[in-house]
Amino acid sequence: MKLVTTLYRQFQHLVHEVAKFGLVGLLGLVVDLPIYNWLVFNNPLVLADSGEGMLHHKPLTAKLISTTVATVVTYFGNRYWTWRHRERSGLHREYVLFFVLNGIGLLIAAGCLAFSRYVLDLHTWLSDNIAANFIGLGLGTLFRFWSYRKFVFKEEIELDEAEHTPAPDSPAALDNENTGDLPVVR
Repeated sequence: MKLVTTLYRQFQHLVHEVAKFGLVGLLGLVVDLPIYNWLVFNNPLVLADSGEGMLHHKPLTAKLISTTVATVVTYFGNRYWTWRHRERSGLHREYVLFFVLNGIGLLIAAGCLAFSRYVLDLHTWLSDNIAANFIGLGLGTLFRFWSYRKFVFKEEIELDEAEHTPAPDSPAALDNENTGDLPVVR
């Protein structure tokens, strides 16, 4: 049990980020799925194939639209909840990077959807949702988590500096304060 506690303490910060990122991602999925399924299958409830939506023959366009809307929602969830403790490098920079990296995540999901649609010739609501929103989204989510932590929401400066600055009453800190002068006696 002590091993589990020790491991948890070492990775506590990461575990919390993964949990929050997952919840924000679920919110994005709740936005993405109904929009995609409404555009392609005229059924936002994702329960069955109810026919042809306005973009039935353009599933990649529908995926682009649904993912773009979900990206706006997830940006704010990630910025102000998942990684609120991290350094802010400017809304414009973060937003542009977030959208570029989401574009790569979208390409992953669209690639899975395209493979299912145009290589395997599967055109059902179930195959589309498995390819784009289960396999593609899963792979894209792994990429997004890594890239957001690495490029968009960088680690706090104070944490980096704290790792390299000795504790105030450590021998190293006391040596840094020692100027070699004798104390002044008054």
